[in-house]
Amino acid sequence: MEGQRPSVGNGIIGRWKTAWASRNSVKTFTIAAFFAVAFSLFILSGRQRNLGGSGTCDFPAVFNFGDSNSDTGGKSAAFHRIPLPNGNTFFQKPSGRYWNGELIIDFIAEKLGLPHLSAYLDSIGTNFRHGANFATGGSTIQRLDARMFKIGYSPISLDIQLSQFEQFKERINELYKEGVNSNIKSKLPRPEDFSQALYTFDIGQNDLDCAFKSMTEKQAIESVPGIINQFAQAVKRLHNQGARTFWIHNTGPIGCLPFEVLDYPQQHENVDQNGCLRSLNEIAHEFNRQLKDSVIQLRLQFPDAALTYVDIYSAKYSLISHAKHHGFANPLGYCCGHHRDNLCWRKKTSNGTEISATPCSNPSAYISWDGIHYSHAANLWVANKVLDGLVSDPPTPITEACHRSLNL
Repeated sequence: MEGQRPSVGNGIIGRWKTAWASRNSVKTFTIAAFFAVAFSLFILSGRQRNLGGSGTCDFPAVFNFGDSNSDTGGKSAAFHRIPLPNGNTFFQKPSGRYWNGELIIDFIAEKLGLPHLSAYLDSIGTNFRHGANFATGGSTIQRLDARMFKIGYSPISLDIQLSQFEQFKERINELYKEGVNSNIKSKLPRPEDFSQALYTFDIGQNDLDCAFKSMTEKQAIESVPGIINQFAQAVKRLHNQGARTFWIHNTGPIGCLPFEVLDYPQQHENVDQNGCLRSLNEIAHEFNRQLKDSVIQLRLQFPDAALTYVDIYSAKYSLISHAKHHGFANPLGYCCGHHRDNLCWRKKTSNGTEISATPCSNPSAYISWDGIHYSHAANLWVANKVLDGLVSDPPTPITEACHRSLNL
């Protein structure tokens, strides 16, 4: 009836419904706020992972490009098998490496919890599930020309290695689209691994050595910008392929390699306190200075990428300068083979009989294994300095290399 007051019971029920609705609203708001905060933290953690964040990067694979400093079997598979005593200290057999044991790239893989990288050119017993190694001994950043070929460098220059990588990636994508069987998949990286992988470089030493052997010192210095430009183009090419994390070694003190010292006259003004060739090391310094500048520019050009510049030179020169303190013998001595006579990586034929070089009795006492390449013990020492970020810019351990630097 119009004007009739509501009963007491109806009023209580109405107030109870209002209170229940309010409580539900508060509960709903609280739940929504909780999920909003959680989602924001998730997004923030993702950003920090890639931009100035911290924490271990979960690299599913490593793809390496370089020369004999990181070749795990490419040249050996493509041209001739590198014989014993190479590989004898660690692998107890020929391993495709110009060394008695492991390389820095091997220690990189171990640090990341991954198996050693198989050489892309090796067709026997290879497994590319966690990456591939495109490096080959004797390779250069520059494409091989007649001058370089005459000296003896590899035709598989950096641009060829990149072409091999691009074909490798393309064929894997095709196989996955075709529904390849699980047995084959187990030996190949997944398509999504390419953007999450670590891309490593250790190349440039042969370019400088070639310049030093075929040009004046002034001409050699003037050739460096062109070499660096070609390297930068290689990084851009990989970035276009989806690469986002780069670990870039500069070149070592090539004027301290025993064979280089033996190849050139010992002029007092051209020898430093360690007996190394100043002129060759000055070229290496200039290369490294321009390489670092190039990496800085690449960071600005690709803010979505993480590029770490690794000062291999300072680590190796520190070891050479304090060799005895670290338990090594004469830093300019070497363990295996003889200069210009019986090279450690090549068998010598005498009276129709092949003869392998004879190594010293204690390879771990030497920094140089064969006059050109470092020993297993020296590589381990250098790796311990390098992989923890002690000589890197930014000073980032390799396990955290996916994080982009805030200070470009």
